[in-house]
Amino acid sequence: MGNSNDHNSTEGIQEAIQNNDREKIQQYLDLEKNIPLNIAVTGECGSGKSTFVNAFRGIQDGEEGAAPTGSVETTSEVTPYLHPNYPNVTLWDLPGIGTTNFPAKKYLKLVKIERFDFFIIISATRFKENDVMLAKKIQKMGKKFYFVRSKIDLDLQNQERSQRDINAERILSQIREDCIQGLQRAGIVSPQVFLVSSFDLQLYDFPLFGETLERELPEHKRDVLVPLYTTPIHIGSYHMYYWNCCTTIIDIKRIERPFLFKST
Repeated sequence: MGNSNDHNSTEGIQEAIQNNDREKIQQYLDLEKNIPLNIAVTGECGSGKSTFVNAFRGIQDGEEGAAPTGSVETTSEVTPYLHPNYPNVTLWDLPGIGTTNFPAKKYLKLVKIERFDFFIIISATRFKENDVMLAKKIQKMGKKFYFVRSKIDLDLQNQERSQRDINAERILSQIREDCIQGLQRAGIVSPQVFLVSSFDLQLYDFPLFGETLERELPEHKRDVLVPLYTTPIHIGSYHMYYWNCCTTIIDIKRIERPFLFKST
């Protein structure tokens, strides 16, 4: 999925590190910080798109700068939201597919698909016909998409109300497998489904989702999303980049960049 620009940037940063060229290293890091990443969050109305956008940005519903949420349709137009810690990362809250103003057949044209790097397709239940149609059209245009099954915490709570003892792992496995099989029957090959609660991103599949994005996005884009689980080391310690793990520019970001995905 990479290209010549990815390869050249990797070779350049490696050479700068090997030569201990601090000025050149800083130039590469400054350049990387300005690479834009546009993430589209879509799905049917009521699927939890706006709450997911807020959680992704580390903002709670109702806070200043949060995407509006509610029991009725709150997203009537394509709306960008900058990540508070990474201004080059924009999450786009898209209106629900299949509404009067955004009919399914015209949806991608109306939302201007070409400006997005990848899509997150969200559903609070089973993925439906509109979700599948959207995924197939995105795939034809050569763009990536991921299925996110939202409100998993509510599913578990409902099970707890109806049953005295529950096996959470078994229920999660059943939900995931049901979504995957439904998408496969609809013609989606090897669908990736991530179970998420927007009220606690540390639970369920969100960490795996972050790892998947890091692995599958083009190098110059995934640098922006590299997740960290350790305390950042001061950028001046260039020798540590080389001796510890530095074979690619991504490894450098593992040391220098804090975790993008913030839990609420």
